[in-house]
Amino acid sequence: MSQLVTPRQIEAGFGFTLDLSSLRLTLEQFERLCADNRDLRLELTSSGELIVMPPTGSTTGIQNAAITRELGNWAKKNGDGIAFDSSTAFTLPDVAIRAPDASWITSVRWERLGEVEQEGFAPICPDFLVELRSPADPLTTVQGKMEEYSENGTLLGWLIDPFAHRVYVYRPSENPELLENPEKLSGKSVLPGFVLNLREIW
Repeated sequence: MSQLVTPRQIEAGFGFTLDLSSLRLTLEQFERLCADNRDLRLELTSSGELIVMPPTGSTTGIQNAAITRELGNWAKKNGDGIAFDSSTAFTLPDVAIRAPDASWITSVRWERLGEVEQEGFAPICPDFLVELRSPADPLTTVQGKMEEYSENGTLLGWLIDPFAHRVYVYRPSENPELLENPEKLSGKSVLPGFVLNLREIW
């Protein structure tokens, strides 16, 4: 029997995972589920588990807005790709449907997709992405998501933990790099010229 989530639990940062592997939701069914529950952030794992997350709190929202703004401004100036916010979900090669907090895809890869694919949960893994840990996120859970992104083709990923003032940098076929209390992050060769100042995060 499914468990209903109350508004009070959502406000408290309550989230949970449902094992729907025996049902194997189709993309169309998942899209309809998201449309019927717009107040929740939903993700689907490659094994068929439905992850239900509440809206972010105010502090996390401010931090995430700063990240999205900086990435968007750089992408507009750079012109080689497209930036996406936290409301954008992608269908990864392993069929998981994930919504990173901020992401970027080269224009060349994006334009290979058809119009219908771009309108839905696009079947593509971002070249670059950021996950910002919120109070409701166990660190190990977010680290698992970052590993999944890397295995599916992400070239550079930043897991920002504002509580410990740490950043975990993910690159393909490499162990995560841990940065202690960095002042800024550089996109280097993946996002040349992009620098994220962490003063608004810490």
